[in-house]
Amino acid sequence: MRTAVVRVNVDPSGLLTSAQLDQGMSVLLGLADDVGAEVVQATLTAMPTARREVELLITGSVADAVKQAALDLCARAFGTTPVAGVVTYISRGTDDDAYGVLAGFGLTGQINRSRDGEGFDVVYVTLRETDLEHIPESRIYTALEASLNCEVHIRTE
Repeated sequence: MRTAVVRVNVDPSGLLTSAQLDQGMSVLLGLADDVGAEVVQATLTAMPTARREVELLITGSVADAVKQAALDLCARAFGTTPVAGVVTYISRGTDDDAYGVLAGFGLTGQINRSRDGEGFDVVYVTLRETDLEHIPESRIYTALEASLNCEVHIRTE
């Protein structure tokens, strides 16, 4: 399963006091722990009032679902109407990460992993020929290689 990093502005109005921000962060840490999420420790009071953001690490592959989960946690913790930012994913170089990259392009494919003569991973990704009519192979290749941190070969069928 993939781990999403969801950035959330917990005080878009910039009206929370330092005490309210500290209290909200304490509540958020507890709520996140209860649901198996993690909060990247941050000092909200030191951030500019327009960018009081927390980062939550939430397991899940569907960006909209993890974003909503983060928004719900932050709303409960801070009593505000938080605003979600960009959702990114932590890459551990797994096959799940490769499938997630493909899903991000709206593709499905087959992933096979092997080792080369020196013991390094090589990932073979098989896609349909028609998939490459809409998305350049170079974009898919670059995203996979960056996510997996290994040699990638794209094949078509």
